[in-house]
Amino acid sequence: VQLQASGGGLAQAGGSLRLSCKTSGRAFSTFRDYAMGWFRQATGKEREFVATIRRSGYTPAYADSVKGRFTISRDNAGNAVYLQMDNLGPSDTAVYYCAWGKGIILSSQRDPTQYEHWGQGTLVTVSS
Repeated sequence: VQLQASGGGLAQAGGSLRLSCKTSGRAFSTFRDYAMGWFRQATGKEREFVATIRRSGYTPAYADSVKGRFTISRDNAGNAVYLQMDNLGPSDTAVYYCAWGKGIILSSQRDPTQYEHWGQGTLVTVSS
């Protein structure tokens, strides 16, 4: 049961990066409903919600700080989730983590404690 995040790196302000998170091991997609999300943690700060997408037909959710700039998506099989990040700024610099959880109610999907599986993190650095 693993989540493997990739795609981080160095970008200039205004640039773009695309993060990927692929699952392996247990077939996450067999669950009736689940959420796959992205969180980030900057140095000296707490981990914060970025975006999440569910297997069911709910609209993806975004943090206000990334809304309109970031887009979360998943493959049809539900085994991978992506985060397209556009118009990056220095405040987006952080380690980005993907996460997976089942049975998360909508009102709690921004809470990292609700996610039971986590990837190792990928560093995104944005220079001004």
